[in-house]
Amino acid sequence: MREIVVCGEALVDVVAQASIPAGGGSLPALQPALGGGPFNVAITLGRLGSAVSLCTAVSTDTYGDAIVGALQAAGVGTNLVQRRAEPTSLALATIGADGGAHYSFYVEGTADRQVLAPEPFAQTVAAVCFGTLSMVLEPGASVYESLLRRCHAEGRSVIVDPNIRPAVIDDEDGYRRRFASWMDAVDIVKLSDEDAAWLARGPHGTTPDEWLEAGVSAIITTAGADGIAVRTARSTVSAPARRAEVADTIGAGDSVVGGLLRYLDRTGALSPAAIAALGPEQWRSAAEFAGHVAAITVARPGADPPWASELASDYVDSQQHPYPDLRSTWLKPE
Repeated sequence: MREIVVCGEALVDVVAQASIPAGGGSLPALQPALGGGPFNVAITLGRLGSAVSLCTAVSTDTYGDAIVGALQAAGVGTNLVQRRAEPTSLALATIGADGGAHYSFYVEGTADRQVLAPEPFAQTVAAVCFGTLSMVLEPGASVYESLLRRCHAEGRSVIVDPNIRPAVIDDEDGYRRRFASWMDAVDIVKLSDEDAAWLARGPHGTTPDEWLEAGVSAIITTAGADGIAVRTARSTVSAPARRAEVADTIGAGDSVVGGLLRYLDRTGALSPAAIAALGPEQWRSAAEFAGHVAAITVARPGADPPWASELASDYVDSQQHPYPDLRSTWLKPE
């Protein structure tokens, strides 16, 4: 059995459902929800049926207990979750009129930053995913960076989603330089078009061309309503965004990562060699599937990705069967 490990933070999103009024007035109601990019990716994979674990440090506080419970309810393995006494990180998310989320973070002295290097992963672990705050905030960032290189050296696929949050990056040029240094150990980079523009700035900015030259096999770029593009050294393909009534965009990019990895898992393409060998039509199908997963997520408040049964009903009910190469195996047991 192939397994996927997602590495990085789990936190609590405190969501403000309306903008804070200028000049005073009543503050909007706040709604706590479990989140964090890596947490959302792991939940997506677990709900879709992949064998997945989250490697992280989680508080022993009430929120930490809720995080572990949610992982287990989604079928995510928690044997790599380290429990610590420090508090859970908080992200204040304010939802704009377009459904977009704007964040500020409360992360000083929190549990997820104190993660320790895990024991060697099982031989069944085929792919390892990294990203978001965990690759920025020390001392945990250095732990994850070492783990990234270790996984690459062990022949596992490495996926990185930088999910740039400028509010927590004190040294922007330093982070850009560090990001570029990972590219010779990474198989897939997933990022938004805004992330790509941010990473290209300054004296240490780099571009997808340079990442491909360093050895990255595929770059997955999301552009909101403009869909998803996949670029390799040989081709560029795109998949249009699936229509959705957007509640908010929390977890949208994380759902793309989870959907993409689920597609690669279900089609037997998780290894570095298999990823490098994928052709344009396979990448197009992968992007379409990932976009479908994200469309369901954005139609619901918060990061609430779909379960496999929700997608399976689409395959059964749709006359066009949008993912024929996956539909024939979707309902088979692992």
